[in-house]
Amino acid sequence: MNWAGPPKISTRKSTPTVPARPSWALTSPRPIPAPRGTPMPFDASLAPATFDPDARTVEAVIATGTPVQRRDARGVFTEILVCSGLETANVTGLPVLDSHRTDSVRATLGTVAAIRIEGDQAIALLKLSAAADVTPVLERIADGTLRGVSIGYRVRRWADGASGGTRTRRAVDWCLTEVTLTSNPADPNARLRDNERTETMPEDIITTDPPVVDEAERTRRREIRALVRSANLDAQVADDLIDAGADLTRAKAEIFDAQQNRQRSAPIIRSHAPANDDPAVITRRQSEAMAYRMAGGDLPEDARAYVNMSLRDMAADSLARNGVSTRGMSSDEVFTRAAHTSSDFPLVVSNAANKVALDTYKAAESPLKKLCRQRTLPNFKENTAIRLSEMGRLEPLSEAGEIKATSRTENGETMKLGTLARGLSVSRENLINDDLGLLGDMTAALGEAAAQTEADELVKLITGNPAMSDGTPVFDDSRGNVSAPGLEGAPSVNLLIEMRRKMRTRTGQDGKTIISVAPRYVLVGADHETEAEKALASIQPNKVDDVNPFGGKLSLLVEPRLPADFWYVFADPARLAAMQYAYLSAAQGVQIQRTEAWDTLGLKFRAFLDFGCGWLDWRPAHRIAGSV
Repeated sequence: MNWAGPPKISTRKSTPTVPARPSWALTSPRPIPAPRGTPMPFDASLAPATFDPDARTVEAVIATGTPVQRRDARGVFTEILVCSGLETANVTGLPVLDSHRTDSVRATLGTVAAIRIEGDQAIALLKLSAAADVTPVLERIADGTLRGVSIGYRVRRWADGASGGTRTRRAVDWCLTEVTLTSNPADPNARLRDNERTETMPEDIITTDPPVVDEAERTRRREIRALVRSANLDAQVADDLIDAGADLTRAKAEIFDAQQNRQRSAPIIRSHAPANDDPAVITRRQSEAMAYRMAGGDLPEDARAYVNMSLRDMAADSLARNGVSTRGMSSDEVFTRAAHTSSDFPLVVSNAANKVALDTYKAAESPLKKLCRQRTLPNFKENTAIRLSEMGRLEPLSEAGEIKATSRTENGETMKLGTLARGLSVSRENLINDDLGLLGDMTAALGEAAAQTEADELVKLITGNPAMSDGTPVFDDSRGNVSAPGLEGAPSVNLLIEMRRKMRTRTGQDGKTIISVAPRYVLVGADHETEAEKALASIQPNKVDDVNPFGGKLSLLVEPRLPADFWYVFADPARLAAMQYAYLSAAQGVQIQRTEAWDTLGLKFRAFLDFGCGWLDWRPAHRIAGSV
């Protein structure tokens, strides 16, 4: 359209000009042809302006920055899709579905032809199928009765925060998996797209040029629209408030009243949430419900539907989803078929057992792990951790401007993983009796056994005093990290003062640079626990000389497996780590897996732990003899 002069507006409301359009966007609605020779009555003015019946394409706002309430295992939160974080590559050909349905090929209505980002909106060009069963959908788009759009997506990275006391999660890196046409989208602003068109008003009401809007007015309008969107009210509410000249205080009051009136008078409308028949989702929910029955704890909301199902019910359900009828089967036959076919029942039991074992394993972890740096290793080969020496000091330039080069030595300590394992059998009797309490006790015991195994390995690492890569034991007189004669005994303030002085003045690998190792943890066995508590206690002194310099500054770790011969002081591993432990990168912590066993009536599982530990550096550790 060619304009003869500047745009004019009516005295009632300004009308925006037509925005720039991409090459694949349409400029005006076109009449829809009657399918297969049959007249198709509709009002073309009700169709979305971007709908092209000949090409069977329509533009859709598929995502906006509108907050949407969600729920996860932690409770209710507000989800915000950041459209600039949407991956727009490789979207061509993604399916356009009918109400998120994937149970039939007929539910695929078309494909995504293109996508672009405009401000805080993601806009897609949808290409609908020419199939006969899609014609009713085209008719609904044409007569304006179908407008809602929803999407399926996968979030790669979240940015968590809080707003107004509510937890928020912003999807800042995400990709699209589907677009769906629906009658009830979760995002009310996700709809088939209409172009904003400039209307020419009658001459008798055209009066003035557009008024100048200052920054304060723009801010008022922007904040009112944001309040209306966050309250999930119609955009017309924002327009009315802006036209009435309402300030923010009045706007907030009227928005609150509108919400209350809607809650009192409007019927309850649930957002579109199709039944999820994804086998992986059902397996997860059943595993959560079974773990809850085994050991208690938190039960996710979406798993409550399965919490009253018995083991036989879950086994029969898994067979039914696999196309196997259980009508007339005994409990024994149901469990046998579920255990030795491709059903999901063994996976449900192993996942639940794994969760219970892992929770117990974490609760029983040894305090010695706080002294170490955690790593993951890709295999069972011997691994070497390299530590470079200090850089020394900067030196002045020579008269010729020459910069002297320096070198750094390196030191490496080795470690390798080992596998520790035990077996677990769920008997046929336990399955038939639905004895999940006993199964929970068995798996919890496996988790605790894994934690105890790790603790034993770390205790052996400390008390064994192995030789390091230089051939000298970790604790040795030549290193200066053992107590001198006369400085021995149970933990006391005097011994801690001397120990701290030695650690603070300790030098690095070059033997010259003071690395100032700060003590952080006091490690004792059960025999020295009380003396250590007294030495570290914070008291209210009557005079300055009575102040305990270590009160609240050092943390006490008690490992009852340690003998009374020695007690230890360690630096913070975040500053300088003395020890390390590692898991296999593909299996961190205790793992429970199902094993195939036709000779066992019931289910058989194995619990294993891929774990290794070793020393990194002797400098962050100091050993004191526990008795004189």
